[in-house]
Amino acid sequence: MTAAVERLAIGGPLEPWRRLGLFVTDDGLIPLFGPALRLTGEAERGIRGWALSGLAEAVETIDGLPTERVAPSIPLLAEHPLGAIGLDHVVVATDDLERTSGALDAATGSPLRRVRELGELRQGFHRLGPLIVELVERVGMEEGPAIFWGLVINVEDLDVAVSALGSELISPAKAAVQPGRSIATFREETGLGLPVALMTP
Repeated sequence: MTAAVERLAIGGPLEPWRRLGLFVTDDGLIPLFGPALRLTGEAERGIRGWALSGLAEAVETIDGLPTERVAPSIPLLAEHPLGAIGLDHVVVATDDLERTSGALDAATGSPLRRVRELGELRQGFHRLGPLIVELVERVGMEEGPAIFWGLVINVEDLDVAVSALGSELISPAKAAVQPGRSIATFREETGLGLPVALMTP
């Protein structure tokens, strides 16, 4: 059995996420259908780590990515004013795609699905449960362990979400790399402290 992502731990306050139309429990959980987001409230923002079920053994990190082994959880469903229905993928930056991919495979049993070449950019893809893990290697990146970079949330109706948020908080929707899908990116003014995009299912 391969591992699955149960939740991502996100640093920073709860309020910016609530203002964008995401339901956040008092203890910082953003329930989604599948992997959830857990807002830690700590000062340092960004993705601080992930909790995985199905690991054969406990590990503290996977190529530098802070990792917690947990039991599978039953998703706690919630209605989000933004129309969020689940996480699509999490983006991991690495200076060595093969190294990070190998470490991920060894720890989780999830093999590399494919590699995409885009000039000086390479992308590799793994699946951990319903969540896609997108590894990104760019020419000139500093040497070091892999780091969490950003995430993408699926919404029921992207046009409605973009219209409700307004151009000051989110970019216009545009065609995504995935055929037939669209994506829009939150601006820094949201105060989330990490790259987050919304995407059609």
